[in-house]
Amino acid sequence: MSDLDATTPRVFLARHGETEWTKNGRYTGKTDLDLTLEGISQVTATGTQLVGSGKLIDSARVARVWISPRKRAQQTFHLLFNGGDGGDRGSDIADKVTLTEDIAEWDYGDYEGLVVREIRARRKEKGLDREREWNIWRDGCEGGESVQQVAERLDRLIGQIREIQAPYMNGEKPVEVVLVAHGLILRAFVKRWLKYPLDNPLPMMLSPGAIGILSYKNHDVDEPGFFIGMALPS
Repeated sequence: MSDLDATTPRVFLARHGETEWTKNGRYTGKTDLDLTLEGISQVTATGTQLVGSGKLIDSARVARVWISPRKRAQQTFHLLFNGGDGGDRGSDIADKVTLTEDIAEWDYGDYEGLVVREIRARRKEKGLDREREWNIWRDGCEGGESVQQVAERLDRLIGQIREIQAPYMNGEKPVEVVLVAHGLILRAFVKRWLKYPLDNPLPMMLSPGAIGILSYKNHDVDEPGFFIGMALPS
């Protein structure tokens, strides 16, 4: 990492590992599924490579961790920091953890457990979307959360994070943040971090068990950005 970026606070986005519904693309909001064996393996491998003293995510440098209350997210946190491989990569992190609905997956309401084609077919049966196809980033979910509701809770969390990190933009104190959550809500978080409307087109991919990284340009809390790549600690 360059000297310019080395001391700027970061936010790590950890997506939970694979579940049965992840495999077939079903929208999974409040349904409390466990990780599959492959999901456990994904997260354990990520933790082994990237979490621990001197690694990308070092618990000694973490100020706060926010976790979705869903079981699959909590399992992912424990595998990342406690080690499905028997390792202990964060025994000092427990008092920094908060479970919060602010980073829970989008509430899909009537669309829970469905895939996109099923949702679009149901809506067309109701006479909806005659001029354009349903898009969750624009239309939200019947019986669940609207785009505005999701943006409001993410903005609330972003405000808390920036309050923690703003006084230390030049590395005066390590104030890294970790979010452990879900595929869609973490992509929504990226949009709001960058101050984009949720319906702003920004194609993103975040694999199960993967880590994304946000930060700030020029040590400036008013210039939020994201890493498209970075060198790992030597």
